[in-house]
Formats: sequence, structure tokens, C-alpha cells
Amino acid sequence: MIRLQKVLADRGVASRRHAEELIGAGRVTVAGAVVRELGTKVDPQARITVDGREVALAQRPRYVALHKPRGIVSSARAERGRASVVDLVGGAERLYPVGRLDVGSEGLVLLSNDGAWAERALHPRYGHEREYEVDVAGRLGTETVERLRRGVRLEEGVARAERARIVTRSASGGRIRLVLRTGWKRQVRRMCLAVGLRVMRLVRVRIGPVSLGRLAPGTWRELTAREVRALSGVRAA
Repeated sequence: MIRLQKVLADRGVASRRHAEELIGAGRVTVAGAVVRELGTKVDPQARITVDGREVALAQRPRYVALHKPRGIVSSARAERGRASVVDLVGGAERLYPVGRLDVGSEGLVLLSNDGAWAERALHPRYGHEREYEVDVAGRLGTETVERLRRGVRLEEGVARAERARIVTRSASGGRIRLVLRTGWKRQVRRMCLAVGLRVMRLVRVRIGPVSLGRLAPGTWRELTAREVRALSGVRAA
């Protein structure tokens, strides 16, 4: 017998944390009975539904790196007529994005049907770096970059760039590289705005050990076993 939230994660429904929210909201049934108590243990082969839809048994785990183009949503389903990152990958598995990029941003997005792995990959405990290449408009100088390193106050707290450097600079703006260890909503855009910069283009080029590399927009690849282990917090042999 296994805890229900882990079974849901293993079947690719959601991360354990989100699965707990589904259970608490009374949206999950096991063998026809609604389960609301967290920690309830069930047979891994049990018949489970979420919002009235039966959840398929666990499939082989998949771990995908995708180059998200601008205009594609980072969700499991299309929104407002826009295609989703899952649509680009396709396949029989129920994949979910591991973290998000807003619709106007581009670059590396991870997808998986392994909810437990996704939760570990995103957990602040492991502090996986997120690296961005950002084209900005505004007055860009060394003091501006230093402010990003020292930290700016956002609603969630003080947001700091682990590393920040100017790649190119012009009279109207330039390009910077930022490395963060947190992934708050629209964090890069809000940090830049706080120091007087307007983001014109934002590309995520790396998450932990996984780099965007030469992936063309809209294309994807499977993660290597070493990358999967590293993102799960398990040291590679």
C-alpha cells in the first residue's frame, strides 16, 4: 500500500504537493469513494479518478528538455487558443511541465510524467541554477547589474541574482546574463523592472546541469540518465 498522493504523482497527474491539494479539495476518488484525508494508503493498481476522469496506471517515466518558442503556454493544456508545450512533444504519456516560462518568454522547459521527480527538481533544497539571457531596454551599467546581485525587493521577498553580467551594451539597452536559484513568477522581468530595465526578449538557457544547447525552437530531446539523477538531487555515480 502506498500513499495516495505518491500514486497520483507516479501516474503523472501532478506533483505530490499539488496532489495533496486535489485530495483536500475532494476531487479524488478511489474505487468510487471520495478520499479527503492526506496520507491515505491505497493499492498502486487501484481505480482512481480525478474530477470524474479515470487516471491511467503509471507509465514508463519520461524526462524531456524542450525549447519553448514565444507564444506557447507552459501548461499541460492549451489556453485561449494557444498551443501548449505538451502539444509540441506529443506522445502517449501524460507529460507535465516542470516549472514554467511565461507565454512571452522562450527557452528551456523540462517536462515529465514523474511527479515525484518533478517535485525534487523544483525543490529549493537543491537550489538548481536557472540561467537566462535577457535583452533589455534602459540605462544599463555596472551599478545596475550590481543592484541585481545585491538584491531587489519583490512581493515574495528579496530576489538576488547569483551571478549577473553584461554581454553587450548600447545607448538604448543591451543584453545581460542572469543566474538565479529561485523561480518566482515572472521573477526576471520584475527584477529588471525594479532596476529600471524593460525586458524585450527573455530566453532561459539552462536549468541546473541541463543546457538549451543547439535545440531549435519547438524541438526537444530526452534527458540523459545523468541529467535525470542530477536534477533529482541524487549524485551521479
